[in-house]
Amino acid sequence: MPIILAIETSSELASCALLRDGSVISRDSSGVRTHSQSVLPMIQELLAEAGIGLRDCDAIAYGSGPGSFTGVRTACGVAQGLAFGANLPVVPVVTLDAMALACHQQHAASDVLTVLDARMGEVYWAQYRFDQDAAPLTVQPPVLSAPGAVQPQGSPLACGNGLSAYADAYAGTLCASGDAAVMPHARQIAQLAALALAAGNTVAAVDAQPLYLRNKIAYTQAERAAMAVVKASEAADAAQVAAEGKA
Repeated sequence: MPIILAIETSSELASCALLRDGSVISRDSSGVRTHSQSVLPMIQELLAEAGIGLRDCDAIAYGSGPGSFTGVRTACGVAQGLAFGANLPVVPVVTLDAMALACHQQHAASDVLTVLDARMGEVYWAQYRFDQDAAPLTVQPPVLSAPGAVQPQGSPLACGNGLSAYADAYAGTLCASGDAAVMPHARQIAQLAALALAAGNTVAAVDAQPLYLRNKIAYTQAERAAMAVVKASEAADAAQVAAEGKA
């Protein structure tokens, strides 16, 4: 059985996990200003608890995204640094894949829709199906869209903080009954990385990259002002439609 150290910092929750002999131990931390300050101490705790060193691991896994721009860069950078130092392969794992596995494990759902808050009025989402294997089968690859543009196939169980962040958009839909508490975690990153490692799906540390879906992370002041005008116009249109509906 492989020994895999996993790192996940794509959301407000930072977590690390160590998969060894088929079991997983983990640490997580939320509410910290920078995940980079909490990750390395958690890793040291895990290795000390297991009584092993970093070089005893078979691979370093990380949540590659999508997610927070800074968060996915942090996980990738830490994984690269550790892998370089210990001469280990790296396993990137899509964060929405990990969310889907967590939802499957917690609810025994065979069809899962993951909805992660992407901020700026958007969500990252994907859909998966589980058969007998532990790895999720991708029905809809991860995409970035407005909350109302999420269009699942069939009736999957929805999960992720995008459900609570945009609750109004999902009122009256199947997403309203989903589990908003399910988030990316290093436990599932480690478990999926074990499958990827067995299949030979690893990269060298130098080739590890974050997965971005948003083409432009930062906006200029002029662009933000233009966006505000558009949003105000949309709000006015919505108010007018609502008023006409009451008339």
